[in-house]
Parts: sequence; C-alpha cells; structure tokens
Amino acid sequence: MEKSQYFKDFFSAAYRNPTPTVDGIITAFGKIVLIQRKKEPFKGCYALPGGFVEYGETAEEAVVREILEETGLETEIIDLVGVFSSPDRDPRRHTMSVAYSLRVLGGTLCSGDDAANADYFPLDNLPHLAFDHDQMIEKWKKSSSNH
Repeated sequence: MEKSQYFKDFFSAAYRNPTPTVDGIITAFGKIVLIQRKKEPFKGCYALPGGFVEYGETAEEAVVREILEETGLETEIIDLVGVFSSPDRDPRRHTMSVAYSLRVLGGTLCSGDDAANADYFPLDNLPHLAFDHDQMIEKWKKSSSNH
C-alpha cells in the first residue's frame, strides 16, 4: 500500500475514543474550590471546576479557561495531579480527565457557565462529589507537592 493511501485510510477510519476533559484543584487556607453543577449529569451535586477540552486547545489552556468560566477565578497551573480514565467515570460517555492543581492569580469567586454555585469548602468536610472527583482530591492530598 502506498504511504499516502495508508495515512488517508488511517485518519478516515471511525474510532471510538474517550473524550478529553480537565478538572482543577484550587486550594487556599485549608479550603478547596467546588462548584455546584447546574446541569445533568449530577445536577445539584458538587464537583471540581472543569469540563471538556475544545478542539484546537491544549489541556492546560482548557483547565484555566473552564475555571475562569465556572468560578470567575484567574489561575495558573502548579502541577499535574493525574489522569483519570475509568470508562464509567462519566455516565454520558467514556471520558479521560487530566486533573491539575492550580493557584489563584486574580478574579473574584462567583458562579458562572455550568455552575449554579461556587464556594470554598474545608478539605476535612467535603460534600458528596460528582464523578470521580473524590479520587482526584485524594491523589492530590497524597502528593508531596501540595503542601
């Protein structure tokens, strides 16, 4: 098979791949920023701010954008927390989330976009969380760079 035909066939094939998402862990003074979801799935539940990576955007750009849209906070990435890819982590479809820890640079905490509410919660008294966000926070707590 000719090389150009191989690549044409390869890229035109329909693959079922996970959808990329991002989530952000923002903490200050022993508290963490959570949003209350405005839409299904998990409408009314609390979650880390985050969402889908848009076409043409990096995961790093996406997490900063999603946090600004949902919380009003301008942030920068501190560290990668991990990749969470369980096929059942999102009831809508198979997603693969890249979780980051971030620091606040500016802005005022307020709810926006898909968030009905945004607030700081004590790390030792968190509400029930949507998706696998409890696992993300636990992994972040165990990392040596978060304190």
